Formats: sequence, structure tokens, C-alpha cells
Amino acid sequence: MAGKLTTHVLNTAQGCPAAGLTIELWQGGHLVKTVVTNADGRTDTPLLINENFTVGVYELRFSVGDYFKQQFSHLPEPLFLDQVPIQFGIADATVHYHVPLLCSPWSYSTYRGS
Repeated sequence: MAGKLTTHVLNTAQGCPAAGLTIELWQGGHLVKTVVTNADGRTDTPLLINENFTVGVYELRFSVGDYFKQQFSHLPEPLFLDQVPIQFGIADATVHYHVPLLCSPWSYSTYRGS
């Protein structure tokens, strides 16, 4: 069984999926890919799958600042949150790792989903 990496982003300030939010995937200091969330706050395809999904340390960088500037007209500068990095380890490349982000302009949380 091949594993995969997925994510989604929820806008907790407005209670909706975060559509149009840019996400970068990094591994070992190298940019692996850049994606933009769809209307459901998810990526259209897994971030990594099959032979590209390997054991290691990864980082997702969520561009919440750019996203929330489009959602709210009067956010203070500098923004409280701009880039939200989540570094995590993949220990088993045969299972599904899901790394969601729940965020507002002032807070965020994550967990290992299924």
C-alpha cells in the first residue's frame, strides 16, 4: 500500500474553507512544490504519493497573511501571522498523513488527521 500526504485549510474566523490559499511543501531545505487550495480548502491532488512519498522531515508553509488580506480590509500592519510553517516527520511511507491547518488572522492549530 502506498502512502500519501494531504492537507486542507479551514478559515476559523469566518467558518469556511480557505479557498485560494498558497501552500509550499519543503523537504531538506528544498522547495518540493507550491499549490493553491480549491473551493473546499483542499488541494486537488495529494501533495505527495507513491514513490515521491518517503520517510523524512517535511515542512508545509501556509501563506495565511496573503489569504487574510483578501478576506479582511482592515488588518493591522505588520500582520500578526503571515507565513505559518508546520514541520513534521513522516516515519511510515505506507500510510496516509493528513496535516490540516485551522487558522484566523490571529491564531492557528494543527493535528495529524486521517
